Amino acid sequence: MSHILRRLPASLIIKRLLAPAILGTLVACSTPLPPVAPVPRPVDPNVVPTNPFPVPMVNATIVRAKARWVPVDWAELPGFEADRSSELWPALLRGCERPAFDWAALCEQARAASTPAFSDDATRTWLRQRLQPYRVESLDSAPEGLMTGYFEPLVDAVRKPRGAFRVPLYGPPADLATRKPYWTRQQIDSMPAAQASLRGRAIAWVADPLDALILQIQGSGRLNIVEPNGRKTLVRVAFAGHNDHPYKSVGRWLIDQGELTAAQASWPGIKAWARANPKRINEMLWANPRTVFFREEPLPDPQAGPRGAQGAPLTPGRSIAVDPLAIPYGTPVWLDSTEPLSTTPLRRLAMAQDTGSAITGAVRADYFWGWGETAENQAGRMKQPLRMWVLWPKP
Repeated sequence: MSHILRRLPASLIIKRLLAPAILGTLVACSTPLPPVAPVPRPVDPNVVPTNPFPVPMVNATIVRAKARWVPVDWAELPGFEADRSSELWPALLRGCERPAFDWAALCEQARAASTPAFSDDATRTWLRQRLQPYRVESLDSAPEGLMTGYFEPLVDAVRKPRGAFRVPLYGPPADLATRKPYWTRQQIDSMPAAQASLRGRAIAWVADPLDALILQIQGSGRLNIVEPNGRKTLVRVAFAGHNDHPYKSVGRWLIDQGELTAAQASWPGIKAWARANPKRINEMLWANPRTVFFREEPLPDPQAGPRGAQGAPLTPGRSIAVDPLAIPYGTPVWLDSTEPLSTTPLRRLAMAQDTGSAITGAVRADYFWGWGETAENQAGRMKQPLRMWVLWPKP
């Protein structure tokens, strides 16, 4: 299901354990998956392959805690020749800052090989020479699964409340550790005693309560701080704690209220409902008692995403969240899926660099779209069939 939860820096892994997917948690995977094409049979290792980069088959299936990896030939990866494979390099090199088991030597080779002119063909050749593809299956041999999406919100904000900017983003209160659980979202919004505990703790102020909600659900985001003179400063807010109450999906609440169907309960659908029902926004927001607190971080490289659970900055379109009991962080993965709300193929290499509480099982991925309006719309609608192949160093 489409994801609305997300990921934070080193604490990103914590954050992912805190907030579920926009649609994932939102609708709790109640909708049947679209049909997927049958998986091709593995190439017979005794038959000489016809592709120009034959790779000896590794006969052993690898069984992990939540997945089976079945060795296959490169020819099984649909669309592999058409990918802009060189785009994987920034994500791969960032992942090599904290390499996966068995990857240290290959990461040294990747750093040595990386140049701005490294082509798609050269990337594929490099991968074929060093890695073996494995089809990812569940422990009961099912090769089909689900891909959702997530993003880093980008929101205008101000340092002091003014005009429409009246919704605070709080840093952790001084008494957070002494009060378990802390005040609920509704209490923070309406009770003088709760508001007194947070006085002076606002990092910034946003104009839309749904902007504050999506920052809290995703666990991190970017703020365009608008100064009184109109100048803007881009900063990141990262997860710094929460009020120790359970996350409750506002999408699920809208479905239970009969306001939206499961198909309509995407993030764009939720925002449209809020615009049409301004007097019920607090009722919807207070259905989720959890509040997330933030810390501000500088953003020296605007092209780098927040740090995922691996500890590496996420790369738009080339980083995914996975279940680490199925696929280790730092593993290249071939994805076979479709674009949101379409049958247009989405087939590409990505790096497993993050996780989340709704991302569990073998063939399960959350696709990082990046930041901005397009990323928000794509992530909020994504709930696609998926097949996956991992690329692992040859023995």
